[in-house]
Amino acid sequence: MSRLGPFITLAAGAVLALGLGVASITATPAAENTAAGTAAEAPSGEESPAEQNTAEENTAQPSPTNTEAKKIAKADYGGRVKGNGGLIAISIRNGKAVGYFCDGKTESWFKGNESDGDLNLTGVANPKSTVTAELGGGQAKGWVAVGGRKWSFVAPTIVKPSGLYRATALVRGAKLRAGWILVKNPAGGYYQVGTAFVGEEQYDIPELNSDQPTAPVTVDDTTVYPKDVDGFIEEMQ
Repeated sequence: MSRLGPFITLAAGAVLALGLGVASITATPAAENTAAGTAAEAPSGEESPAEQNTAEENTAQPSPTNTEAKKIAKADYGGRVKGNGGLIAISIRNGKAVGYFCDGKTESWFKGNESDGDLNLTGVANPKSTVTAELGGGQAKGWVAVGGRKWSFVAPTIVKPSGLYRATALVRGAKLRAGWILVKNPAGGYYQVGTAFVGEEQYDIPELNSDQPTAPVTVDDTTVYPKDVDGFIEEMQ
């Protein structure tokens, strides 16, 4: 019994060593497989699925919409037409605009729109008549074209009673239309110009009372009642 003891001990040691070796061999492939799996999920130089999803979400974000064009809520301009001597007046209400040019003989009403400081009007009676202007710095600066002729103008902002006035009526079955422009004279008083038509026939008209420009006046024995621009701008659109 005492002589077998070393052999038993040696045999037990051999079994233990063999067991540890097998365990080591078994554990090594598992570690390699785990590393290989990680490398397959995120190859070098490529995005992981989570990163790809984030990139796609960022790409899918809608682009911001363009800012809507700004429109002037209310403004009035009036001044001399260069090289002509007549007057021009323009009024804007919420982007809608009307204008009137008159030198006592030639006249034209205009309508159109303003957007982002750009004004574009066309003639009410003749679409070939136009007004184009840039608005800013307290003035309208541009061009008026009527009857095949074209003049420049610079019209500062104005306040009532300066501005546009218009009247309509029926005279012997024909439509009467009259227009006036009032612009304050820096030296005192007002510059004023206007004319009237009954059908196709032109008439001289009396000046408006600058203290009360909407007071009635007589044109061709007919009493008419001038309106300021707020009273007729919607009718002309």
